[in-house]
This record gives sequence, structure tokens and C-alpha cells, in this order.
Amino acid sequence: MAFRRRAKSHPLFSQEFLIHNHADIGFCLVLSVLIALMFEVTAKTAFLFILPQYNVSVPTADGELVQYHYGLKDLVTILFYIFIAIILHAVVQEYALDKINRRLHLSKVKHSKFNESGQLVAFHLTSVIWCLYVVVTEGYISNPRSLWENYPHVYLPYQVKFFYLCQLAYWLHALPELYFQKVRKEEIPRQLRCIALYLLHIAGAYLLNLTRLGLILLLLQYLAEFFFHMARLVYFTDENNEKLFNVWAVVFVVTRLFTLTLYILVIGFGLPRVESQALDPERGNFFSFLFNNILFRMSVLLLVCLFQASVMWRFIHFQLRRWREYWNEQSSRKRAAAAAASTKQQTKLLKRDSGECWEGGTVEVQVLGFSIPQQASPPVS
Repeated sequence: MAFRRRAKSHPLFSQEFLIHNHADIGFCLVLSVLIALMFEVTAKTAFLFILPQYNVSVPTADGELVQYHYGLKDLVTILFYIFIAIILHAVVQEYALDKINRRLHLSKVKHSKFNESGQLVAFHLTSVIWCLYVVVTEGYISNPRSLWENYPHVYLPYQVKFFYLCQLAYWLHALPELYFQKVRKEEIPRQLRCIALYLLHIAGAYLLNLTRLGLILLLLQYLAEFFFHMARLVYFTDENNEKLFNVWAVVFVVTRLFTLTLYILVIGFGLPRVESQALDPERGNFFSFLFNNILFRMSVLLLVCLFQASVMWRFIHFQLRRWREYWNEQSSRKRAAAAAASTKQQTKLLKRDSGECWEGGTVEVQVLGFSIPQQASPPVS
């Protein structure tokens, strides 16, 4: 199965060979794991790659419920879905973005940004729909107290754990994609900071058993990012269309306010009510036991508030600069239009005066301060 059209062959295992065939190599590895499911000897090992591990039966009022917790075997599952993400990345690039790029004829810089925004629009839209479905079906929105009640939330439903594993796999796959996509050196530091922040927040929520809070925060973040990258795509196709940036600005401010409110509500007021808990490493609450004390909680809350304040400051500074450039452009256009209208009016007046002089038959010539009337000659056509 080929994802890219190759004009020429490259030496085996060379750098260009790896870049042009990385999706095919990943597909072969995924296919080998799927084939291993067909044989009894290898099926058990193949399930380690495909399905979430560490399932336990939790007794409930209606019987038993199968739930999951985290462990080292999750790394194997994440590795498998990293290859899945690489394949999906190549599919979106080959069958959607490259075809659009051929029609737009963008410059190299815009081409790179268009590909980045196109990939993130597909990912953020999928994640928003998936995350919203999980949050609604698990009842985290209808019952906000569930965000901190019975903390630590060691045992997770299947769909919650699978969502977190896929999120970690996607952002980890973004690291080798910087090499495969030949991202410009100027763009690498910015993208590395973005990837590191996402991995830090997602892994932190997963290991600290704050998965319920993390789901809602990811939903808000991905919603704002979706509008931003969608606005960039529209701007690249039509540079005069910036309406979606105004929508993104509103969504961004609202999501920042909700994010900060949720942090203060859950970490500042909710978790102190369940602060007393016993350390039970077998149950998987080691990290949450270290986290849920007043010193650590307040430190995290302070860092979050400072980070959100810095994000809002950069956003306000960006918007002010953008509005200032817009008004300067509008004022320059008005001045140019006024100057053009004035020039046009003066031209009309000169033509009218010239016409009146020829109709009178005489013109006055100033000679040494005296006006001497002379017979006007008709204009030469």
C-alpha cells in the first residue's frame, strides 16, 4: 500500500528512503501485529499492542463493571497507536492537503503552515467530537461534583483510558513527523514547545488520576485550537477573509475563562475535601497521594494561573497590534481616497476654466505686472 507517489527510487535504508516511505513502513508493522492475532501462539502478545491493559472488575449495585488503571504496559499500546497516527497523518497529507496545495500555489512558508493547520484541524475536530461524546456519556458535565468526588479516580472506563492513550500517541508521533515532514529549523522550537506542553498536561492528568478534569480542559482547548487553525486555512485560500479570526478570538477568551474557573474550582475547592487518603501503591494512587496536599496543590494552581495570565497577555497584545494595523490601513485608504477625490475635483475645475477661456476668444497675459489681453488661438486637436 503506497501513500506517496515517488518519481524516483532512493537507496535502501537511506535518509530519503525513510522519509518517503515512513508511512509504508509503519503500515507493515501494524499489519504484522494484526496478522499475529490470527495465531494462538502470538495472539496474546498482539493484544498487548491493540487493547488497553490492567483491567479489573469493580463491584457495583448492578453487578460488576470492568474498568482499567494505568501501568507500564500502556507504553506498548501507545507505541502501536503511534504507528497508527503516522499512517493517518500520511493519508490526510496525501489525499487531502497535497491536492489542495496544488490548486492554491502557495509559497514555501505558507505551504508549511497550511499543512500544519490542515493536520491539526482534522485532529482537533475528531478529538472535540470524541471528547464531547465521552464527557456526556460519563456524566461529567451534568454532575460537576464528579470531577473531584471519590478522588483519586484510579479506575477508568474503557473509553476514557483509550482516549488518553490515543492522545499521548498522537502527540508523541508529532516528534518524528518534524523530521519526516522536513519542518524548517525556525519552526521547530515553537512546535516542540507546543508538543511538550500537550504531553505534560495529558500525561499529568493521566498519572495524577485527574482524568475527568483533563477531559473537559482538553475539550475547551481543542475547541479554541480548531477555530484558530480553521481560520488560518480560510485565510490562506482568501487573504481578505478574516472573519473566522474574530470568532476564534471570542472562543479563545471564553475557553480561557472556563479553564481558569475549572482549575480553581477543582484544585482549590474540590480536592481539599478529599485530602485525607491512605497511600496504596497497589491501587495506583502513589502520584495522586503526593499531589493531593495543600502545598503541591497551591503550587500547581499558582503555576496554572501564571501560565493562563501569560497566554492572555500575549493574546491581548496580539489583538491590539492587529487592530492597530487594521485602523492604520483603513486611515491610509481614506487619506488616499480623499487625495484622489481632491485631485479629480481640481482637474475638473481646470478643465472648466480652460473651456471658458477658449469660449471668450481672449486670454490675459501677465507682462511685467500688467494684464495684456490677447486673441486666443483655438486648441490644436
